[in-house]
Amino acid sequence: MQNPYVITISSEKGGVGKTTLATNLAIYLKALNEELPVTLFSFDNHFSVDRMFRIGKNPGRNDVSGLFTGNRPEELLEIGEYGVQFIPSNRRLEELPEVRKAGFDRLARTLAAGTLQGIVIIDTRPTLDTLTRNALYAADRVIIPVKDAPSLENCKNLYDFCESQGISKRALRLLPCLIDSRIRYKGPFTDAYQLLKAYAINRGYRCMEGYIAKSPKVESLNTNPEGRIYPILTHGRGTNVHLQFSHLARQVLLAAKGCERHRITEVRQHLAAQQRQREQALMQRRERLVPDCLICGGPLFEQEKDATADYYCETSDGRISGYLEETCFSDLVFRYFYRSQKEIAPSNPLRELFRESAQRSYFVMRLAAAKNGFEKSCLAFHRFDDEGLEISQKTVEIKEFESRFLHREKTKLYRLIEATVLGEDVEENCFLLIRRVDSPASTGMLLDEHRAAFQQVMTTVANKLR
Repeated sequence: MQNPYVITISSEKGGVGKTTLATNLAIYLKALNEELPVTLFSFDNHFSVDRMFRIGKNPGRNDVSGLFTGNRPEELLEIGEYGVQFIPSNRRLEELPEVRKAGFDRLARTLAAGTLQGIVIIDTRPTLDTLTRNALYAADRVIIPVKDAPSLENCKNLYDFCESQGISKRALRLLPCLIDSRIRYKGPFTDAYQLLKAYAINRGYRCMEGYIAKSPKVESLNTNPEGRIYPILTHGRGTNVHLQFSHLARQVLLAAKGCERHRITEVRQHLAAQQRQREQALMQRRERLVPDCLICGGPLFEQEKDATADYYCETSDGRISGYLEETCFSDLVFRYFYRSQKEIAPSNPLRELFRESAQRSYFVMRLAAAKNGFEKSCLAFHRFDDEGLEISQKTVEIKEFESRFLHREKTKLYRLIEATVLGEDVEENCFLLIRRVDSPASTGMLLDEHRAAFQQVMTTVANKLR
């Protein structure tokens, strides 16, 4: 198997045997095929995985938090007992900012970027939190241990999440666990296993073959003077549970071998398609980018180096994008919108104040109806904050639209709007959105990762100006 076959052990009910199932399944799988890579990690904070598999007493440098902080999964592995690879646990995993902000696909993306092979088993917390959702999203098989009617009822939330994410319900399997075989009922369902299985089938759930019985001897393997957790394979032979785990491991191994399309393969292909789309979008944005300052026409790019501009601008219809040299834009704003009759020197405190406040602002230019109903075109100049809240608005007349100004030299303001929001192919209510950027990273505004805030404000402004 070139791609990992991911098994998630999940239940919102505590005490149903998730960790016992995850740890012992890993050992039985390794026993069935010594050449098969088996990897195990837990999102719970009880450190049972570490206690069972760690060789020696020194904890490793890495842990499962690395799956959400940019590490490749193979960098986090420790070789443990019984030949099982494991990733050490983290007691405060759910408190990390990277985990709180993570999307449901974060773990799957990490696994898709790595080189893990074989079978990966994930032990989860008894809650449908971000960590559990990540484990469900990445899984080829979800095994849900149920021991009673309440734990069976909780399965609905897991099914609902998978359905909301477009994950096939065929990946989910219920497994009756900790079944007390001494209990008998009258009627068609003679024991707890048969009753739980009937309830599950009646609700449309699929089940693994067989069950895992409750066993005092198996439960005692977690408590001993050595402080170890002993596996059923070596310390539970002769019990029914040993045979049940052997049967379960064979089911899992056959399912893994027969898997034709791995979940991580799908994620990897989806990420590759997204990358191709990003590259295509970047190429289109580069084609629309005007290489010279849209105000003065002076060159801003030289041999594909970063622009020396301080403002990035883009039309709301996406036709044109470009940069404005800082001095040009400041002069234009002070002259036409702040009505300054004198030239503002670069060292003037007013210019510095404007430059500083512009870092927290978006500027918008658009054609607007003239005041008093005159048949002249005017230009509206808006200022918005980082959240898209309008701070100010000014309107100026565009004299070039009057016949007596047609033969005069075009002003810098007119050249800017002529290049952006004028023309037959311009959409109605088109506007120019302007944002100050750091000069060394000016061209970075063309990249998707730097455009999220810009595009969000663009949408907000468009809705407000309709």
